Amino acid sequence: MEDVRTEIAERVKNIIVGQLAVEKSKVVDDASIVDDLGADSLEVVQIVMLIEDEFGITIPDAPAEEFLTVQDAIDFVVASQP
Repeated sequence: MEDVRTEIAERVKNIIVGQLAVEKSKVVDDASIVDDLGADSLEVVQIVMLIEDEFGITIPDAPAEEFLTVQDAIDFVVASQP
């Protein structure tokens, strides 16, 4: 299970790095997507859509609004896996 979590974390972080053009070293689990990484509301929506596409999942608006940190996004994806 830990291997799956590590793989998911890596994929989520890569999406964030690609979308926000930030250094990978800054995309740590407790980084705030908005405050620390500088995402605006449109970029957050794009990150959510990219995560949905990457993992073949649907993220309802309410949980998406709770993606405050990188860890929040990773935890949601891990919880949504079969």
